[in-house]
Amino acid sequence: MSTAEVRSDERAVRGTTSPVLGMVLFVASEAMFFAAFFAVYAIAYSSARIWPPKGIAVPSLAVPSVATAVIAVSSLSMQLGVGAIRRGDTRALNRWMGATLVLGVAFVALQLAGYSQVDFGISSGIFGSLFYVMTGVALAHVAGGVVFLVMVITRSVTGQVTPVRHESAEAAAIYWHFVVVVSVAIYVAFFLLVSVHAKGP
Repeated sequence: MSTAEVRSDERAVRGTTSPVLGMVLFVASEAMFFAAFFAVYAIAYSSARIWPPKGIAVPSLAVPSVATAVIAVSSLSMQLGVGAIRRGDTRALNRWMGATLVLGVAFVALQLAGYSQVDFGISSGIFGSLFYVMTGVALAHVAGGVVFLVMVITRSVTGQVTPVRHESAEAAAIYWHFVVVVSVAIYVAFFLLVSVHAKGP
């Protein structure tokens, strides 16, 4: 085997490093967790004659729509950061991850503000229970992602993230894209769907 082939194999092995593989497995397990809740929601929605149930007002779209737009844009900034470090541009990684961090904090703040506009509680039947559990757990995941970003940015600023060793940035990107997908799906299920396709007389 030639030296070039050996180096190619080494790069391929590094491409699926322990942090990245570990994050993929973690995200897969979390995806199944959320899938179970979405399945319960789908069953409740399909079997109910009225949705949202009586006594529950349709949640406002304003703040959740802005929050969802913010988290969706953060997915782009995250990917631009990963692309930058792959090209060897650490400064651009820091800038784009910093932007992702700011957008993530903004999303958390908007979500918390959005709760004040909801006029039902967690004990308000299946809709209320699913709403607070799913949005709350998703929000916790985003907050965890914000902490993860702070750690990666700190490592990058101190020179521990380099074009050769940037597994932590790759793992953070996998996790962040996951929480973005979950957040968008929750927006569709609890806000968009019940606003444009509510069931009932």
